[in-house]
Amino acid sequence: MAIKFQYNKTSLQQLEKNLKMRQRTLPIIKSKETALRLEVKKCKEEAEELDRKLREQIGGYETMYALWGEFDTSLVALRDVELDVKKIAGVRVPILKAIRLEARPFGLFSAPKWYFDGIKLLEGLAKTAVEHEFVQAKLQLLEHARKKTTQKVNLFEKVQIPGFQEAVRKIKRFMEDEENLSKSSQKILKSLQEKRKEAES
Repeated sequence: MAIKFQYNKTSLQQLEKNLKMRQRTLPIIKSKETALRLEVKKCKEEAEELDRKLREQIGGYETMYALWGEFDTSLVALRDVELDVKKIAGVRVPILKAIRLEARPFGLFSAPKWYFDGIKLLEGLAKTAVEHEFVQAKLQLLEHARKKTTQKVNLFEKVQIPGFQEAVRKIKRFMEDEENLSKSSQKILKSLQEKRKEAES
């Protein structure tokens, strides 16, 4: 990234101000990136655990596969999912508070005895599936925020801070050279004036 600047004190002050601001901000962004990285790791572990649990529950569902043909699937329905929002390292992330399922009543004497087990199995499967989807969505949000933060850290560390430092160095060298030239020309001018005075007297 080419930083535009002029060889004067105003430009130097502006560049130094921008450089200091980025140098102060960089540790904050780095700590945010670290926090997000840890959250992403925890979220991935949670997603893997829910994935394993879901596979186990589906396995339990498949053991009773022959019976599911006569089961009334409308007996269990998802009624409500309660969410909240929490900030994790400055990123607003939804938090799952509660999953409400509704089991409709059925005829105890007309329905097979295993319906109770079937309802419990379906409720567990539904809750795990909702939690799994929710954790996947949360993981995507956190991963996106972490990538953006990493990009910002890299931009500051590898592009902007070195660019501003180089620009400040160039301006300072230019101003020093200009000052040295000015002093040299003043000395030359002074020695010329002294020679003229000597020649005149």
